[in-house]
Amino acid sequence: MRGADGFSENLFTMVRLEEFVPADHPLRPIRTWVNDALAGMNAKLSAMCQADIKGGRPRIAPEKLMRAMLLQVLYSVRSERQVVEQIRYNLLFRWFVGLSIDDTVWNHSVFSKNRDRLIEHYAVTELFNATVEMAGKRELLSGENFSVDGTLIQAWVSHKSVRRKDGSDERPPGDWRDEPRSNDTHQSTTDDESRLYRKSHAASALPSNLGHVLTDNRHGLVVNVRASQSNGTAERDAAADMLRDLGRAGRRVTVAADKAYDTRGFVKRRVASSR
Repeated sequence: MRGADGFSENLFTMVRLEEFVPADHPLRPIRTWVNDALAGMNAKLSAMCQADIKGGRPRIAPEKLMRAMLLQVLYSVRSERQVVEQIRYNLLFRWFVGLSIDDTVWNHSVFSKNRDRLIEHYAVTELFNATVEMAGKRELLSGENFSVDGTLIQAWVSHKSVRRKDGSDERPPGDWRDEPRSNDTHQSTTDDESRLYRKSHAASALPSNLGHVLTDNRHGLVVNVRASQSNGTAERDAAADMLRDLGRAGRRVTVAADKAYDTRGFVKRRVASSR
């Protein structure tokens, strides 16, 4: 017998939000880990909120905000507006952040403003460091075998913002026909820290920065990250600095990297810093 295509919503429901999340969902151990790290940051988060207190309504709880930022990274959500939209109707996201079904979700502009406060007080950096420290205590890091790599981060600027440093532009913005450009003569007017950089000889040069990551090979956990201006030696310079921070003189450390790091200077710096 064919079922009826009807919809009748109950006035009350007894289902808990926890029951919508499968027991073997990968976000469950991640949420437990993050909550343990945030518990150790309670004093810092309280001091941060106390320093910025100006009265009015309570702000977004920093713990909820950082869980939402982590979801944005894990699921590659490209904007705060879309993160807030997902939290509004995605029960998995609500559960991970720590909101009930009836809780009102914040406005995306409020989300962005509170996120900037966390970055200003280095709360996100503190969470990352606490996570790495917890991984070390739980013996999830080898401390001996690492991988290093870099990635191109395209700056949030337009090609039209790249103008001559001396202000002698005669052409309209974006007209580069038969005119050579370089970081020595040109610069973005909206992001002066970005540099023209191309990923390969076949790619075009874009205003960019570089991101660098150091990963422990035992469980593939990231133990250090850096950001830098884009130039030909930035990847090797940042890698040498991150490896130097490992400390423990005399300990043998192996590093895996692609061919861009296979230079005499980088190998010599790494050998010298490990002695």
